[in-house]
Amino acid sequence: MRKVRNYIFLKDVAILSVTAFGGPQAHLAMFLDVLVNKHNYLKETELIELNALCQILPGPTSTQTLTAIGYKMGGAKLAYLTLLIWILPAVSAMIFAGMLFNFMAEAGMDFRFTRFIQPMAVGIVSYAAYAITIKVVNTKTGFVLLVCSALLSFYLNSPFAFPVILLISGFVTAGKYKQQPIEEKSKLKIDWRNFFLWAGVFLLAIVVGLSTRNNPLLLPFRLFENFYRNGSMIFGGGQILIPLLYTEFVEFKHYLTGPEFLSGYSLVQALPGPVFSFSSYVGSVSMRHAGLSGELIGGLVSSFGIFLPGTFLIFFVIRFWDSLKKYRWVRASLEGITAASSGMVIAAAILLFRALPGGWEYIAITIGTFFILAFTKIPTPFLILIGLIAGIIF
Repeated sequence: MRKVRNYIFLKDVAILSVTAFGGPQAHLAMFLDVLVNKHNYLKETELIELNALCQILPGPTSTQTLTAIGYKMGGAKLAYLTLLIWILPAVSAMIFAGMLFNFMAEAGMDFRFTRFIQPMAVGIVSYAAYAITIKVVNTKTGFVLLVCSALLSFYLNSPFAFPVILLISGFVTAGKYKQQPIEEKSKLKIDWRNFFLWAGVFLLAIVVGLSTRNNPLLLPFRLFENFYRNGSMIFGGGQILIPLLYTEFVEFKHYLTGPEFLSGYSLVQALPGPVFSFSSYVGSVSMRHAGLSGELIGGLVSSFGIFLPGTFLIFFVIRFWDSLKKYRWVRASLEGITAASSGMVIAAAILLFRALPGGWEYIAITIGTFFILAFTKIPTPFLILIGLIAGIIF
């Protein structure tokens, strides 16, 4: 029975990998709908707790959350299968896009057909903020932390601020630990192997990257180091990854031009799955001098580099997370962490809305998407498909 349930879970992950548009905040809304409401793989509070935990860690938040769910259901093997199935469609598409970029550029093709997807994604994120807030914030303390988190996230807009806000919010509500029931605690056992694995690969990648930086034939090693380093230091999801990659690969190393970078970014916005798959495109285009095989290698090593750090770290923490939660101060701190996490989703929605091009049609699409999700049962992928068709037609 468990094997059947795991098979059904992987099938749902495969469906999410080709239908989950809109970035980590929108992904959370779809996880809530598919994994909690429809199939009851875990409780809503468990999903929110896992998502908040992954926001404290560096790496792709939605990917880590889904991988952690797979681990809780079936251990490490199911978790690795979950990770592979989740990232494979987006990574494959972005490598393919990188390999064909020169052909598309010569043919005069562009990605303007994705312009309606952007305001729809903002509407999806806005609805996720609304849905999460009304379900997890139910105390005055939680509401105050939500507002403070939203304001700080909006005005600071720094990846380094996110884990600090979450930790402070958790500390604030940890003082209410006496309100939590006493549970029998088991001895906390921490398996450090995945932490040492993450740190060891990090140090090895730096050494190899420095020793090969003057040899163009060894560029794949440098790409792996670049992306592993970025994946180890980025908090807050794919939107935070983009400006860092632009600075490093366009302005500093000149592996890509500005238009090449922006064309790839437009494409990844129209694809389902993790936004971190954009790294596959950057790696593939960076290796164009080495032919098709080099572009494929560049895309693959960049994918491994960006996803491995977050995977190692969530595997390290998730192994003792259930035991750690039995401590009353930890359970009490989750109230603040989940409230702050909800505030961050609200701030993300506002920031994304501000980044939209001017025009009443973008505002109308954003608001329309929100109300469609709030008052109808039309699935998100169907809305995205309409947006893509409208972009092609107009």
